Amino acid sequence: MSDQPDAARAAVVTPVRVVIALCLVAPFVAMLWVGSYAKTDPAFIGIPFFYWYQMLWVLISTALTMLAYRLWQRDQRARDARKGGASE
Repeated sequence: MSDQPDAARAAVVTPVRVVIALCLVAPFVAMLWVGSYAKTDPAFIGIPFFYWYQMLWVLISTALTMLAYRLWQRDQRARDARKGGASE
């Protein structure tokens, strides 16, 4: 068992964690809102909007996931520094 009290292990909502959550939720919302992209115009190099919009979100999702990971790492390092030790 851990010797830390429950209050010390409680989840803390910080602005950084809210940004992380938004980065991870945004692609789901964009893809589940089909009515926003269920059309053929405007076409991009001959590819209908429906297809290139989805492929664009593959790249955007990758960038947002990388950003969320970097922010999470930074947040964890900051928490460990405040505690005065490395994470277990």
